[in-house]
Amino acid sequence: MKVIIDQDACVASGQCVLAAGDVFDQDDNGIAVLLQENPSEAHAADVREAAAICPALAIRIEE
Repeated sequence: MKVIIDQDACVASGQCVLAAGDVFDQDDNGIAVLLQENPSEAHAADVREAAAICPALAIRIEE
C-alpha cells in the first residue's frame, strides 16, 4: 500500500489524523502531512477510512 496526499486539495479538516494518526499529521496551517508513505498492513484499515472520509478527497491509495 502506498499513500499519496494532494496537499493542494487538502482543506485542513484533520479527519485523516483522527482516523490514522500514526500515518497522518498536520502542519502549522492544518494541511495534511504524510508520516508513512508505505504504512504496514496493521494500519491499512485506518488509512482506507481516512481516504474515504476526507472531505476534499485529497488522499489516494495505490495497492
